[in-house]
Amino acid sequence: MLSKSKLQKNKIIIGSRGSDLALWQSNFVKRELEKKNKNLQVEIKIIKTTGDKILNVALSKIGDKSLFTKELENALLNNEVDLAVHSLKDLQTQIPDGLKLAVVSKRHPVEDVLISRKKGITLQSLKEGAVVATGSLRRKCQLLHLRPDIIIEELRGNVPTRIQKFLKSKWDGIILARAGVERLKLQKYISSIIPTDDILPAVGQGALGIEINEENEFVYEILQTIHDEPTYKAVLAERELLRTLEGGCQVPIGAYAEVKSNGIYLDAMVGSIDGALSFRKKMRGSKNNPEKLGKTLAKDLLKAGAGEILDEIYSTVRKK
Repeated sequence: MLSKSKLQKNKIIIGSRGSDLALWQSNFVKRELEKKNKNLQVEIKIIKTTGDKILNVALSKIGDKSLFTKELENALLNNEVDLAVHSLKDLQTQIPDGLKLAVVSKRHPVEDVLISRKKGITLQSLKEGAVVATGSLRRKCQLLHLRPDIIIEELRGNVPTRIQKFLKSKWDGIILARAGVERLKLQKYISSIIPTDDILPAVGQGALGIEINEENEFVYEILQTIHDEPTYKAVLAERELLRTLEGGCQVPIGAYAEVKSNGIYLDAMVGSIDGALSFRKKMRGSKNNPEKLGKTLAKDLLKAGAGEILDEIYSTVRKK
């Protein structure tokens, strides 16, 4: 069955979460599509996801890999919307049958940022025993590995909410993704950009992934006008690494792939939740086979000792 918008050939509907950042992302895609397809009408339909409804529990304790996508994907399968715009870091590596990742937009800078009380404050210059809030096990692990003295507080909510919570708190800092802060024009709050040498980003961080019903060829063709192939190849390597490690929000995994003239360079880490153990490796692979690079590096990390960390984390999760 084809959606009405497909039959009309001049109108498509974007499914979007309702947060400020999600709407920025969907409006960005809407503008780009309308700019490059002059007769196209694009509407946005807001859909609330499980992750938007549960705001008082750490993501790592909920355990659902599709927290921010399931309801959007159901709408795609039911032909209620023609495409869903995701922060690619929220899109699980196993996409449901009947759907596909159609295109990936050009990536925003991938780093995390520190928001503190003064400009220029870095992770290294935070006072001893500083309190830093984050809702990410990946950030917690790498931060504690870098600065074991730091005290971590739990932080959930959308980007503006997290910043407001920080401003009303006595915390010394919070860590957020640079992309979200800058897209919402909140960069005045950034104290420093955290180099990827210190903290690797989440898989797909900074990129937008657009998911569609695999039967919707019309929308697939339209979307090719905003596709960025280098970003796509980079995130394919990262996502295959994550898939091979079977990681989700319950596991501290970071990865960043860059496409260069002589191949794809992938940098990845797996760490213990307390930051005491961290395994990190880099590898170069062919631009023609990003998935092979991701799979190979994941297996190297497992052999190096990351497998024991993952086994322990998954065993604890199963007991809970």
